[in-house]
Amino acid sequence: MSPTPQQIFEGYLYAGTVSRNADALAETFTEDGVFEAPLMPDGAAFPRRLAGRAEIRSAMAAYYARPVQGGRTPNFEKSGYVLHTTSDPDVFIAEIDTVFDGDGDGDGGEADRAVSLVQIFRVRDGKIARLRDYFAPGLMD
Repeated sequence: MSPTPQQIFEGYLYAGTVSRNADALAETFTEDGVFEAPLMPDGAAFPRRLAGRAEIRSAMAAYYARPVQGGRTPNFEKSGYVLHTTSDPDVFIAEIDTVFDGDGDGDGGEADRAVSLVQIFRVRDGKIARLRDYFAPGLMD
């Protein structure tokens, strides 16, 4: 039985955002999987497009090895998501609200800050074949 959208999403979330494990993250993708961050400007530290599991693994390992800048650590207990299925059983959408504690945006303020983003997943054989990640590029170090 194929994994559900929730299982696929939670596996991806844990491998990447929670554990920052590039090997585990890459394994959530098909061998020819594609990761895209269309709003990311060219030349940014965070990759705009990665094609293939090997490139995803390599680029994300390099990205995760960088020191986290500006205290931008998400509070997972305060954050949340909603998954939306579509008429295509191989496509689902994740609507995510990530909360950063205190000065999580580096502006000197003490209030929590919530950041909303959307991810569109296309899956094949229980793995991510294509992920389009729409988020605010200014939040990435």
